[in-house]
Amino acid sequence: MTNKNRFLWLGGKVMHIEDATVNVLSPTAQFGANVFEGIRCYWNEEMQQLYAFRLPEHYRRLKNSMKMFRMEDKYSIEELESALIEVIKANEYKEDIAVRQTVFIDGFGSWNSTGPVNMFIAPIPKSRMLNSSKTGLKCCISSWERISDKNISPKVKVGANYINSRMAQMEAIENGYDSALLMNNQGKVAEGPGSCLFIIRDGVLITPPITASILESITRFTIIELARNDLNIKVVERDIDRTELYMCDEAFLCGSAMEVTPVLSVDKISIGNELPGSITEAIKEIYLKVVSGEIEAYSKWLTPIY
Repeated sequence: MTNKNRFLWLGGKVMHIEDATVNVLSPTAQFGANVFEGIRCYWNEEMQQLYAFRLPEHYRRLKNSMKMFRMEDKYSIEELESALIEVIKANEYKEDIAVRQTVFIDGFGSWNSTGPVNMFIAPIPKSRMLNSSKTGLKCCISSWERISDKNISPKVKVGANYINSRMAQMEAIENGYDSALLMNNQGKVAEGPGSCLFIIRDGVLITPPITASILESITRFTIIELARNDLNIKVVERDIDRTELYMCDEAFLCGSAMEVTPVLSVDKISIGNELPGSITEAIKEIYLKVVSGEIEAYSKWLTPIY
């Protein structure tokens, strides 16, 4: 992807990316003072339509992040949606894309400033998570502990939180793995870097509860609903021990960027036959159909761009 003809939205205007600048002395540049949402939009070739997935839920979470980060909330949900549609149309995207919406502290304040608030919206083409040459991820248990409400809440989708995920992911890559899984301060499995975890044991879909130092993931809530209502799979939200990762039948990570991605091994211990499991594949299939507008019953979750 080149930036030659790329446009984004900043402070109320659509502009070329080279004209979109942020003050290097602003609290967002110096201290990571920003909150954000990563929103996926999927192109439906048959309908010739681009669908944004679960916008209201993303905007409610963005507003909760702003509230917990004590930022001025000056954007209505209608304004956020209108700006997103405007900048996507300006780019004329008719393919799968990802959209980063970031609200940040601008100006010349310090690390504890709460304003002035500004925002950018930056869409970019993004293909599906896995290609034909890669069937899943080989993960390790990170030596880094997941953040918790005792230090900085994982419920706040703030840029600085992702340093925790960054450290875990860089460690995993350096040691020859694809990704990592983080434990929480109770010694239970929390989540992956920027993604939530599900495991399958004896046909039951299991995921850590939202009190286990995880992000309240929109994708996670979506998968729980689809599994229960459409696939007739029993879902249990409970703590997961590290050793259960070694014994489970299937496992996968999920998120707006991650979608539904199988975990093939943990700490070099194989999960299943190091191939995507049947339940994981069924969940992935229905999830991608839903986000692409192929299942009418879930059109309520989609916002058409064109």
